[in-house]
Amino acid sequence: MKKGTITIIVIVALVLILGIWMKNTYNGMVKGQEKVSAAWSQVENVYQRRADLVPNLVATVKGYAAHESSTFEAVTAARAKATSTTVDASTLKPEEIAKYQQAQGELSTAIGRLLMITENYPELKANQNFLELQAQLEGTENRIATERMKFNDTAREYNTMVRSFPANIIAWMFNFETKGYFEADKEAQKAPKVNF
Repeated sequence: MKKGTITIIVIVALVLILGIWMKNTYNGMVKGQEKVSAAWSQVENVYQRRADLVPNLVATVKGYAAHESSTFEAVTAARAKATSTTVDASTLKPEEIAKYQQAQGELSTAIGRLLMITENYPELKANQNFLELQAQLEGTENRIATERMKFNDTAREYNTMVRSFPANIIAWMFNFETKGYFEADKEAQKAPKVNF
């Protein structure tokens, strides 16, 4: 074989290898993006489950504690805000996730206040409907924590792929951007005070 023919074969082979690598890297990023979107959908799903349980919880407690209207209004308002705050699943920007997380945190706080009311009503604490709703809410909170952790793991894998060299070149060429994470609530860093 002539030297020119070998050079052409090597160049064609390199172009094919580069093309296959680009295709595989691009498709890997698309798969990663879809996994992140699916994980986000699951996060929204468990938050929606909680939002669906809240009216039942409020109605049950309301029957026993009718004079606690400001708490019921706070829970209803927080639920409305939490269900109206959305995040664009295609971008999942950190500031959007933080806003979503804040709205969900306000609902968590309102639910906590609602559950504290029950301490004053022993007959409510023994009510089967209330106990069942409380167990469902507790289970939902556990699901939320699990799904948030899965989302963060999936987003981390995707972000690592997008930011790693040489895949970051493909990410830059085709506008694959990193996704945001759920972060701990700033208030969670403060230890609760116990007074005796």
